[in-house]
Amino acid sequence: MASFSSAAVTATLKLHEHSRKYSPSSYPTEKGQSISFQKSQRFTNLDFREALSLTREGTEEVEQSFYFQLLQQCKGECSNSDTQIVHGHAMKTGAHEDVYIMSFLVNVYAKCGNMDDARKVFDNMPRRNVVAWTMLIAGYAQNSLPKHGVDVFQEMLHAGSYPSAYTLAAVINACASSYSLKLGDQFHAYTIKYHVEFDTNVGNALCSLYSKCGRLEYALKAFRRIREKNVVSWTSAVSACGDNGAAVKGLKLFLEMISENINPNEFTLTSVLSQCCGMQSLEFGRQVRTLCVKFGYESNLHVRNSLLYLYIKNGCIGEAQRLFNGMDDVSLVTWNAMIAGHAQMMELTKDNLSAWESGSEALKYFSKLNRSGTKPDLYTFSSVLSICSRIVALEQGEQIHAQIMKAGFLSDVIVGTSLVNMYNKCGSIERASKAFLEMSTRTMILWTSLITGFSQHGMSQQALHLFEDMRLTRVKPNAVTFVGVLAACGHAGMLSQAHNYFEIMQKKYKITPVMDHYEIMVDMFVRLGRLEQALNFIKKMNCVPRESIWSIFIAGCRNHGNLELGFYAAEQLLSLKPKDTETYVLLLNMYHSAGRFEDVSRARKMMKEENVGKLKDWSWISIKYKVYSFETNDKTHLESSRICKSLEDLLAKAKSLGYEMLESVEILDEEEGEKTSSPTIYHSEKLAITFGLENLPSFSPVRVVKSTLLCTDSHNFIKYVSTLSGREIIVRDSKRLHKFVNGKCSCGNFYGLL
Repeated sequence: MASFSSAAVTATLKLHEHSRKYSPSSYPTEKGQSISFQKSQRFTNLDFREALSLTREGTEEVEQSFYFQLLQQCKGECSNSDTQIVHGHAMKTGAHEDVYIMSFLVNVYAKCGNMDDARKVFDNMPRRNVVAWTMLIAGYAQNSLPKHGVDVFQEMLHAGSYPSAYTLAAVINACASSYSLKLGDQFHAYTIKYHVEFDTNVGNALCSLYSKCGRLEYALKAFRRIREKNVVSWTSAVSACGDNGAAVKGLKLFLEMISENINPNEFTLTSVLSQCCGMQSLEFGRQVRTLCVKFGYESNLHVRNSLLYLYIKNGCIGEAQRLFNGMDDVSLVTWNAMIAGHAQMMELTKDNLSAWESGSEALKYFSKLNRSGTKPDLYTFSSVLSICSRIVALEQGEQIHAQIMKAGFLSDVIVGTSLVNMYNKCGSIERASKAFLEMSTRTMILWTSLITGFSQHGMSQQALHLFEDMRLTRVKPNAVTFVGVLAACGHAGMLSQAHNYFEIMQKKYKITPVMDHYEIMVDMFVRLGRLEQALNFIKKMNCVPRESIWSIFIAGCRNHGNLELGFYAAEQLLSLKPKDTETYVLLLNMYHSAGRFEDVSRARKMMKEENVGKLKDWSWISIKYKVYSFETNDKTHLESSRICKSLEDLLAKAKSLGYEMLESVEILDEEEGEKTSSPTIYHSEKLAITFGLENLPSFSPVRVVKSTLLCTDSHNFIKYVSTLSGREIIVRDSKRLHKFVNGKCSCGNFYGLL
């Protein structure tokens, strides 16, 4: 940002004698000169296009007012080409000597975003008034060239011209655009010295400056000093509160504004609705909507988009859809809001089935967006890729990948990271690696995404090699990166390396371990059968172990037959009064297999006290863009008899290879009886996989999403099925991705099984 000598400026700076009398758009005339804004009789009956055509072809002199009317139309349409036609005619007729026409031309070029021509017009003016200087400064500020605006202000002072209050407002806005608080403070001092701090435009500019620089208190002081506050003043103050995390104060200011009988404009209303959204104040927002109707802004696109976000943020997806369906004009912001809203609902759901339903709805909106002719942006692509990741929608993800390439967004870091993550979550680590290699810029998040992907797919060496490559490129890892690194060590049973990375994380990178790091370390100990070490590690943690830590430990105790430690861990787990149904299933299975039926009853009683419901086990598979869902013992499917027959055939073949079916505890509602165990042959994921094997091409992987954790029996069974079918079978349960290939699973046959 340009700076200048305070002494030099103070000596030079004076205010134009009409500094508060005229606005830059009113163009005050010099003494003795008058301007008529009446149309020339020659052009009375011409519309804009006819007049423009005549201007392009002719060299006849016209009245000054004719240029103003044509330029005003060009400005309204932001038409640079039309402006150049009018400019050309002015040059032919000698009107370029008129300072007022040229000053307005500077303003119009700036409005059209053509600052090069605006500057040329300004430089070629025979003389310059304060309006011309102000227009050029304001144009640079509005076109994201604030430094140039400040430079022009310096030129103005050196040329001996005196700024008006509007000029000071324009240059303060330039400081606000560049977040230059120090320079803005200097201009504020000048406004005080020349007694224009109370001017409406100056006060509005100061309010904006201090708001953007994070000085809310100063912004509101500048607002309070304005003597004649207009709607822009109030909007600036209300928006300042919202932008600086003071939504309550902003809403109070809005109420004060209404009580002062100042009618809000669309910018006021969108700011207030955004603050309601941030506070999740739905009721206040609904009252604001009533005001939108009252003041005629209900159909305004920006206001409607803000209302849409308000409903979505508060989980009112039905109201959002009704509002969306009633909109005649839909912008990309609107589409993105609906897609993001359903993505948000995915995160708020308690199970994978509900998440899938919200995600599918989001993808439908994305398809509608494409059919509407609106082009998606980076935000759209990032959102839909995240949705595909969550619901394992690989086919849709591949189509979106192709669309991204066509749109030229593949090099964008955020989109590229979302793409790598999508392929990871959908079980296609090869395509994730390819997408990673295609990225010219690799951020820490991108490196972390692929490291985690390799780890989840059981490719420990690749994950660790990639981490070392990351360190060589001097990209600093974060806590999530080390989750992937430690998990890679855990899958490979590399205990000493894991300890080494655990130390590096804390000592070299100053990262304090969090629960995810502890979980992985405990998981690694129990994988290796080192249960005593695992327990000692848990006891030495610098935080209270949560349910997941004890669940991992209990699963390890069951796998290694150490029920004594398992029962101890169970007591620790029950003392936390867990709320998760799957946690109780783990405990009930352990107690039931050990014949400890009193403990089974105790756990059931605690479930009732904690209002823990029945385990809702659903699985679904997508085939040719149609989704088929199954629940355990599902007999409602049209092909259920054929599916069950095929599953039984698979079971027989698996048994011939050594598979032994296990029983698991089934949590039933009280009125359903006392049954505590059930055969696992018709579990939902088995039905979904069988259906996929029969209906997908023989070379196609089978991808299934499950709403709960895989049980040990199903995990064992799917390993045999992957061998029998020669297929790659991918199951995403409520905790992780399982990729079965030739009888082996990427999870290492342990983590998180019921």
